[in-house]
Amino acid sequence: MILVNEKTRLVVQGITGREATFHTQKCIEYGTNVVAGVTPGKEGMKWQGKVPVFNTVERAVKENGANTSLLFVPAPFATDAILEAVDAGIKVIVCITELIPVLDEVVLHRYLRGKRTVVIGPNCPGVISPPAKCKVGIMPGYIHLPGRCGVVSRSGTLTYEVVAQLTEQGVGQSTCVGLGGDPLPGSDFVDILRLFQADPETEAVVLIGEIGGTLEQDAATFIKTKMTKPVIAFVAGSSAPPGRRMGHAGAIISGKVNNASEKKKALSAAGVTVVDNITEVGLAIKQTLERKST
Repeated sequence: MILVNEKTRLVVQGITGREATFHTQKCIEYGTNVVAGVTPGKEGMKWQGKVPVFNTVERAVKENGANTSLLFVPAPFATDAILEAVDAGIKVIVCITELIPVLDEVVLHRYLRGKRTVVIGPNCPGVISPPAKCKVGIMPGYIHLPGRCGVVSRSGTLTYEVVAQLTEQGVGQSTCVGLGGDPLPGSDFVDILRLFQADPETEAVVLIGEIGGTLEQDAATFIKTKMTKPVIAFVAGSSAPPGRRMGHAGAIISGKVNNASEKKKALSAAGVTVVDNITEVGLAIKQTLERKST
């Protein structure tokens, strides 16, 4: 498993908000160790009568040993909240917030250079490691099954679809990572594939891409030169018209290289098994793992 595990001590930034309250409770029910919340001006209260709330992430780290953050902070303030968590020494930050301005994300990228903090998102479903019973995000925990298949995806809903298929096929997951649909995610495919490649508990990886940008081509280059584990991929958006935004801010075809067919060609050339129908992913990874074990 990667990024989150039994040692994860979670602080939820914006914990007193409605969405944060709902999803924090779901994280706790799944097994995540939520040690603190942060809402400026509400230090001293206890969320749901049990989780201490602080004014700053720094206090949450100092007083309760938080090492991972989950953000439900409104878009105008989310970038500052991420930077605050970085400065407080948080190692993994998951930002659920959508509609963060691209220029703010540029600032974030520049600030993260040389830092050891891993940022997942913004505009993402988060990270879950079923073997550790640790969920940092908004994905439905009940569809996941502990196992040795990694999942990394740009699409939240397609992540859930693929995970449900894997579980139905009896293929458990080591960790599932939703990168988010923004054009400048905090982490990209290569960042996560590198972690899966180094993870002894991951035997194979499912990659879910979509139109827009060149993240899939970058992944293909990494897979071809660095990956020894099998990768199964699906790229959404084969019928998307050029120049039209399709759901995500990053899902815009602005040139030939951005379309689904070019991405699939690059992945296939790198030795990735590319399936054309999302419903085929679960069976494809099951067959891959069966061949690998014989």
